[in-house]
Amino acid sequence: MKEIVTRTAVVGSGCAGLNAADWLASLGEDCLLITENMLSGTSRNTGSDKQTYYKLSLSGDDGDSVGEMARTLKREDVDGDLALCEAAGSAPCFLKLAGLGVPFPQNDYGEYVGYQTDHDVRKRASSAGPLTSRMMTEALQRSVLARGVHVLDHTLACRILTGESGVCGLLCLNMQKREWLQIRCAHVVLCTGGPAAIYHSRVYPASQFGMSGMAFEAGAEGENLDCWQYGLASVKFRWNVSGSYQQALPRYVSVDADGVEHDFLTEALGEREALLSVFLKGYQWPYDPRKAEGSSRVDILVKRENDLGRRVYMDFRRSPTGFSAQNLGEEAREYLINCGATQAAPIERLRAINAPAIALYRDHHIDLETEMLEVRVCAQHHNGGLAVDENWQTCVEGLYACGEAAGTFGAYRPGGTALNSTQVGSMRAAQHIARRSARRIPEAARTAQIPEAPAGNVSELTLSLQKAMSRHAAFIRDEAGIRRLLSDLEAAGASCAPVSAQDPLAAQRLRLQDMMITQRHVLGAMLYGLAHEGEGVLMTRGGESYRRPARPIPERDQWFERVWKAYREQRTRA
Repeated sequence: MKEIVTRTAVVGSGCAGLNAADWLASLGEDCLLITENMLSGTSRNTGSDKQTYYKLSLSGDDGDSVGEMARTLKREDVDGDLALCEAAGSAPCFLKLAGLGVPFPQNDYGEYVGYQTDHDVRKRASSAGPLTSRMMTEALQRSVLARGVHVLDHTLACRILTGESGVCGLLCLNMQKREWLQIRCAHVVLCTGGPAAIYHSRVYPASQFGMSGMAFEAGAEGENLDCWQYGLASVKFRWNVSGSYQQALPRYVSVDADGVEHDFLTEALGEREALLSVFLKGYQWPYDPRKAEGSSRVDILVKRENDLGRRVYMDFRRSPTGFSAQNLGEEAREYLINCGATQAAPIERLRAINAPAIALYRDHHIDLETEMLEVRVCAQHHNGGLAVDENWQTCVEGLYACGEAAGTFGAYRPGGTALNSTQVGSMRAAQHIARRSARRIPEAARTAQIPEAPAGNVSELTLSLQKAMSRHAAFIRDEAGIRRLLSDLEAAGASCAPVSAQDPLAAQRLRLQDMMITQRHVLGAMLYGLAHEGEGVLMTRGGESYRRPARPIPERDQWFERVWKAYREQRTRA
């Protein structure tokens, strides 16, 4: 088995992975970046009508501080030390991206003007447009390549190798040469994104899978694994239908197997309530159980139609039943007037509010002027993940998790914190690795054991488990269905065989095995959450779950001379 030696292996080429490699290289650290495909993943292939970066206020006259932002991020299911780190690191990470060429808008005096996002109390959000994360990825990639970081493309990391002192390497599959590769290293920085593959109904791009299972297999703990963000999305082209797509007030319709259309929202809610609920989905796009009697009724009713075997569409060609100034309500009426969007047809209202929203779908061969848009309630973001400390290190020595792979967000994160977390977490991981000169590359690592995965039809089994996950364990959860799915996972895992690197389906088999490990951990956390309601952080390890209180925001030294002295000593030791 071919072996490569490096001090740190970074897995993943999204915003988090590229930033980790960039920081490591800038600090003089030897590192290697491993990716299945440099052009894949969520960071490069997703966005929204105004994709948000959440950071400390850098404009205006409103007072803001690191402490205040940390208090906004700190919730009963979010650790205070992580909230403080993300608040403190937000401005330098944001400004680094701006310096690399990401075009965050400034006014005539250089202020990075912001806006208020969901679950926020100030105008901390900024955006470079609908593809902000792609711009971030491209800018970071240019910097990484300019620093000479070695990249292993078309390489699937599938097992984290550990010894008595923690991480000692990685087992990878070279997907082009169809051969195994062993990486010997002292640190692994896991930046593989959220475990998108566990669901069938998902808005993640098709190129995003996630590989959290190998971290669980290595002994890492999960944090808030039951905590996901779900929302309405188109399925032919995967995109969140939030914001202006809802505020233009399209008609919702379901179509049964006989081709009969059903005006299901109006039938269930009445004309006025249906209009109000759809309009509010623009502001309140994610499903929220606290709004189950409000705007989230739309999500519940869409799923009900799907469960009846009907397909659900948003129709921008015709207005909903009962559309009139009298039925709109004051907020919706004022919004449409201010946007100049009082036209009779939803497509014209959408054009007045956000014309690029129409062009986006046209660029993906969907014409909203002539066809209906099929939608479902989809998994969009994992707000839980691998448990990490203030340096984004897991409980496995030498193993770090950054970006969506890390469980730092909590159920009610302000919009845009995910992009900030990719940058702050990977920066802190790299800085911590650079300070740990005493942790050496292992002298020798045993040749890794070839992994096993379920035999049989890999596509059929994958699809079956994904559909069951979306049916029983998404935003509406069925305890009996979850238990049946866990039983199915156990049965599928009982018929495993070693994976041959020469198998054309080797990568799919390895992803399936990783998906099943992750599904078991997520389902176990969901069962515990259903049986033990309460506040705190839900931890999962080795099939067992428990709740603990969230760590408080730390007391910290604010005396400059003491901090300066400690900082100088730390740099000298490094």
